[in-house]
Amino acid sequence: MPPERELQEGRMLFTSESVTEGHPDKMADQIADAILDAILAEDREARVAVEVSVTTGMVFVFGEVSCRGYVDIPGLVRQVVRDIGYTRAKFGFDADTCAVLTAIDEQSPDIAQGVSRSLEVRQGTEEDPLTALGAGDQGLMFGYACDQTETLMPLPIHLAHSLARQLARVRKEGEVPFLLPDGKTQVTVEYEGRRPVRLHTVVVSTQHLPQVSREELEDAVRRHVLEPVLPSALWDEDTRILVNPSGKFVVGGPQGDSGLTGRKIIVDTYGGWARHGGGSFSGKDPTKVDRSGAYAARHVAKNIVAAGLAKECEVQVAYAIGVARPLAIHVDTKGTGILPDDVLGRLVETHFDLRPAAIIRRFDLQRPIYRPLAAYGHFGRPDLKLPWEELDKVEELKQAAAALVQR
Repeated sequence: MPPERELQEGRMLFTSESVTEGHPDKMADQIADAILDAILAEDREARVAVEVSVTTGMVFVFGEVSCRGYVDIPGLVRQVVRDIGYTRAKFGFDADTCAVLTAIDEQSPDIAQGVSRSLEVRQGTEEDPLTALGAGDQGLMFGYACDQTETLMPLPIHLAHSLARQLARVRKEGEVPFLLPDGKTQVTVEYEGRRPVRLHTVVVSTQHLPQVSREELEDAVRRHVLEPVLPSALWDEDTRILVNPSGKFVVGGPQGDSGLTGRKIIVDTYGGWARHGGGSFSGKDPTKVDRSGAYAARHVAKNIVAAGLAKECEVQVAYAIGVARPLAIHVDTKGTGILPDDVLGRLVETHFDLRPAAIIRRFDLQRPIYRPLAAYGHFGRPDLKLPWEELDKVEELKQAAAALVQR
């Protein structure tokens, strides 16, 4: 490993991480979203707020569900754990023998009354059906996009996710047979201004069988994980590569650390490069604007950048529980916008409907699409055809911006 190179003047470092599907926090997210998917398959109007915790030999599912139909939660839990790869007790967790505990209640009627009939409807100020649904909670949601990558995601989180997916792929396909399900990746990128110029440090920590030598592990990770993923133009002889810097990683998954839904919200979004409102996504039906509002904000930001109106864009949307219309919309292009941010904010209000019912309808969110999102990020996923990643507002925004510029 080369010594750390001194950072040039005017440059900065930024780091993002990802985790594999076998990480205990991500196990919890995947179980929660598998349950959500199964419930939505039975009842599109269901209200779901499910949390999951995992620890040695046990999965605990708890929360609130109001739906028509029946879902075999213990069976779903075991199937998700099996799919991830925890199928033998020697791996520290076994889908067939782990305990599954449940504590599920119905959604609070105090919450339900505001979601089912928005404040606008109750006050008689609006009759539009898309205003009938109130936001499922108060809160602030952020969406972001930038031109650092083809997916309009920040480069550090894009690469961290790519490495984590590759780590899982070579394990599952038997390309590197001594890998086990738990793993983490981390990428530090060197920037000049806001532009990435080189890879500074890459960390891969992966669970493995005990008989594997450190040299064999490092060689396999480099050849099968790092080299196929990392862009050669940014990887030089001074890039630091750290594989299992703790020395070994045999005990992993729920045996090595407990897991909890929503504890990887920065991994789920933009790797810390953009802000986060604090609400997690997994286990929540789309009336919860923690989820649907964040998806809509990403859609807004991505279309603004793709339309050439800014090189990067962060959008904040704020809601109140039981109220359909957003309380506030804020656009921040970090000085890269071709129009002032307040003008872009007015364009957003005109061209994007951010009421919860409108978001749900536009993206068709009351369907079982969520489990694949529960690992490797909810944004910038070319492997999934996600409606909030569509660039369907680009031409409309270009025309609207051009008309403003000509005034």
